[in-house]
Amino acid sequence: MSKPVKERKSRPVNLDLQTIRFPIPAIASILHRVSGVITFVSVGILLWLLSISLSSPEGFAQASSIVDGFFVKFILWGILTALAYHIAGGIRHLLMDLGHFEELDTGTLSAKVAFGATAVLSVLAGVMVW
Repeated sequence: MSKPVKERKSRPVNLDLQTIRFPIPAIASILHRVSGVITFVSVGILLWLLSISLSSPEGFAQASSIVDGFFVKFILWGILTALAYHIAGGIRHLLMDLGHFEELDTGTLSAKVAFGATAVLSVLAGVMVW
């Protein structure tokens, strides 16, 4: 006797991630994780730069000359922008842990507020860096 054939459910075999539309709160959450990784990696860079600048007056001059370049200023602006988003997203997640902004519509609004706050802080960081 043969075994009965099980019916196959119609499930996707190959999931194409480019066709999936994430809601804005999901994008905000993913970007919060990415900004955390960027912030973690940048701590090493910033500590290295601080170490050079505090080593001696010549080290301070060397650190100042490193920071004077356009590329380094752009990197510093990116680090500050990632830190600003991570703080804004962290506040958003803390509020969600307290039971606020958990529905899709309010979560979308809080994600947009976090993006807006990051844009403002990013412009301020750009003014400070340049």
